[in-house]
Amino acid sequence: MNRKRSYSLGLYEKALPDNTSFREKLEAASSCGFDRLEISIDESDLRLERLDWSADAQRELRRMSDDIGVPISTMCLSGHRKYPFGSHEESVREKSLDIMKKAVDFSCEAGVKIIQLAGYDVYYEDHDDFTEAMFSENLRKAVDYASGSGIVLAFETMETPFMDTVGKAMKYVDKIRSPWLGVYPDIGNLKNAAVLYGHDVIDDLRFGNGHLFAVHLKETKPGVYRNMHFGTGHTEYESCIQCAKESGVHMFTGEFWYLESTPDYLEEIRYSADFLRSKLDKIYC
Repeated sequence: MNRKRSYSLGLYEKALPDNTSFREKLEAASSCGFDRLEISIDESDLRLERLDWSADAQRELRRMSDDIGVPISTMCLSGHRKYPFGSHEESVREKSLDIMKKAVDFSCEAGVKIIQLAGYDVYYEDHDDFTEAMFSENLRKAVDYASGSGIVLAFETMETPFMDTVGKAMKYVDKIRSPWLGVYPDIGNLKNAAVLYGHDVIDDLRFGNGHLFAVHLKETKPGVYRNMHFGTGHTEYESCIQCAKESGVHMFTGEFWYLESTPDYLEEIRYSADFLRSKLDKIYC
């Protein structure tokens, strides 16, 4: 990991094809200009099954990342989209907490420091007062469990009205009042929300001052939240990075996806690293 800079830049795992091994992913992150790899535990069986790896297998992943010099220090835990804290179904809520506990245990073995939580009370169900209450209740259980292991939980700002701004995320940070819960915002999503609601994205980011642990850097445009080439949308990189720096943030992750239509995915990763470094270096170097 390059510590010559005063920030670190992570690569989102889904920027690489599913059929690449972790060694190949770590080596690609290093060779293409990234400092870290952010592991994805999404709602697919393929990625949720990682949480059932043996402790030895999880520790082996950490040893591999140490050997290559690319830590896996953050986890994007979006598996709660399918198994949310706020579900109307008790069995689903129980599954959500099981996923949470396994993700914390995995993090302890694999060297993950921050788990990014998807800001959904529910996704495939209708939101109501019950789902919001269950989300809050189970969030507290999740934070209590994570804090016992020294693992930080931080909300991703999403594309749905429940938590698409930092201000909305801070409602729960303030409610739980734990140093182990904060916000890991996605500035692309925040820009879309700013356009939707008619506010300034920087004003929204400042609601999280002192509670921002890391930042996702992603390209968006109104109504489009993924699969965009960096530099083709309306995300306000430099002003958001400056605001994040003022809040004490030094960890960033480039969030983009591998697309089969991309002729050379490694070249796309190199381009993305160069693009994001050009923005970050103006603020941090």
